[in-house]
Amino acid sequence: MSRISLRIAIAVLFGILEICSIEAAAQEPGNVPETQAPAPVAAKHPDNDYWRKHDQQLLTDFPWLERFKEADLKLGPPAAGQARVVFMGDSITEGWHFDTPGGVFAAKPYINRGISGQTTPQMVLRFHQDVIALQPKVVVILAGTNDIAGNTGPMTLEETEANLAAMAEMADANHIRVVLCSVLPAYDYPWQPGLTPAPKIKLINAWMRGYAAARGYVYVDYHSAMKDARDGLPVKLSQDGVHPTQAGYDVMTPLVEEGIAKALAK
Repeated sequence: MSRISLRIAIAVLFGILEICSIEAAAQEPGNVPETQAPAPVAAKHPDNDYWRKHDQQLLTDFPWLERFKEADLKLGPPAAGQARVVFMGDSITEGWHFDTPGGVFAAKPYINRGISGQTTPQMVLRFHQDVIALQPKVVVILAGTNDIAGNTGPMTLEETEANLAAMAEMADANHIRVVLCSVLPAYDYPWQPGLTPAPKIKLINAWMRGYAAARGYVYVDYHSAMKDARDGLPVKLSQDGVHPTQAGYDVMTPLVEEGIAKALAK
């Protein structure tokens, strides 16, 4: 073979190898920064005094066990024959104020254990102290909207559902009857806008309804009774689209009373 022919053959061979390497690289998943999918960005809440205190609380006592620790100890066991009910939840439960003099449930043995801003992982960690140790006949669980808002970091719907199931099953194992309440409608969160919570809330509620039916728990559907055309809370029931006004609680009260009665009858 002449020198010219050899050079041509080598050039052709290198050309073929280069083409093959380009095609192989095109078929491989991106492995350089500019071709990788961007990492999910954690939702950030406003920088104000409330949220700074909230974040500090997560560092020192994530589930906030100190909040009701002394009150739980002072409460003691229920009186003989008393049908104690504990409400576990977030600000929507805390804001109900039913266990204060003159409250809507003041004459009943109902205990409010709602903490503003809390997510389901926090509630799971304080569930034994703030629910099981109080020996109620019934627990009313209303939680999940702050998970969607990312108050303690990004969460999947499946993680929220697993935490709701964990609380229900802990109660069940301790002979406490379970009332699972639908997440209230919300079109947007004022402190975390743009997360489109409405369809996510509907998915959690659909799961919760099916789970409660399968496990023999009571399901209370606030959502259907309170939603507007956007699957949010109407102005007549909420000033900020998330937290009920007294008119909102007036809708919720007979629904949860019916749910408690059903649970006690089981």
